[in-house]
Amino acid sequence: MAFNIPAEVGMPVAEVDTPCLLVDMDALDRNIAALADFARSHDVRLRPHAKSHKSPDIAARQFDHGAVGLCCQTVSEAEAMVAGGARDVLVSNEVVAPRMIGRLAALALKARVLVCVDDASNVTVLEEASAAAGSRIEVLVEIDVGAGRCGIAPGDPACELAHRIADSSHLRFAGLQAYHGPAQHIQDHTARGAAIDNAIALTRDTVDRLAIHGLHCEIVAGAGTGSFDLEAASGLYNELQCGSYIFMDADYAGVRGVDGGALPFEHSLFLQTRVISKTRSGRAVCDAGLKSHSVDSGLPTVFDCDGVRYTGASDEHGQLDDPQDRLALGKTLRLVPGHCDPTVNMHDWLVAYRKDRVVALWPIAARGMSL
Repeated sequence: MAFNIPAEVGMPVAEVDTPCLLVDMDALDRNIAALADFARSHDVRLRPHAKSHKSPDIAARQFDHGAVGLCCQTVSEAEAMVAGGARDVLVSNEVVAPRMIGRLAALALKARVLVCVDDASNVTVLEEASAAAGSRIEVLVEIDVGAGRCGIAPGDPACELAHRIADSSHLRFAGLQAYHGPAQHIQDHTARGAAIDNAIALTRDTVDRLAIHGLHCEIVAGAGTGSFDLEAASGLYNELQCGSYIFMDADYAGVRGVDGGALPFEHSLFLQTRVISKTRSGRAVCDAGLKSHSVDSGLPTVFDCDGVRYTGASDEHGQLDDPQDRLALGKTLRLVPGHCDPTVNMHDWLVAYRKDRVVALWPIAARGMSL
């Protein structure tokens, strides 16, 4: 039995229980189509990141537009996506716990499964688990191209690790993971381009060295919502891993495109909230607090009420600056979350709408799946 259901199909959006995540289906579909068209026109594959939406329903729409597979950040996310119909998943992260590696090897009996590594000892455990399960896991060597997070050094160290994978009986070397996460949020396009140019140079050198050693990179993967155009133009990257483009949060709204304008995607994800207290002039309180949206990338912005600002949050309350006293008790507002990925992870449902009517309820099937 499903609980905590905030809406019914056909009801007006304003009547949806709050706080609740809304998805503008028209904007969502335009975002999905825009990146799919871009990928086709640049002859690159699209493997969107499911950590943004955690929804097999949205993944199905991405597959309908030509996505070759999905990225997931955890084994449990990958399991949820495969259970929802995906047949090609990359865990774009390192998996080192033996039990989780065992689950990954079992999942590889149901779908094509890829994973990243940056350490030779991890390769040994993956090989043993795949042998025990009778499956085959494909492996990308993750290289550090500037993020300073996971990833072995580019060049010869990466080549040595790739040989270790290629020499395994139950693993397959599939290529490189070369993602520069922090660069996605550099607002200035020129500065962002410089960071990605450096990442491309490091990746190209590694690909060339691998070729000298007789190792072919079927996949050279990376790119995100902030930099997809740069990697696609490189002639080197052949898979894009964008995630937030489908929703576009307040943080990405500040990232500039090549012409100084906004990125070519629309806001489609909103946190609907309701005014629950209006006891003094110039301010109001809503029911969207820290338990319903993430503020790690900044506070949300108010989408549909000029002059009103979201100024602070506690657990279940949001403070609203309302200088013109436009807000009345019970009024609903739509907020654009500061960071869409962790905000989605706080909710059970996405309420999809068109023309202010609810048209679908999508369970966030991979919510909380951090293992």
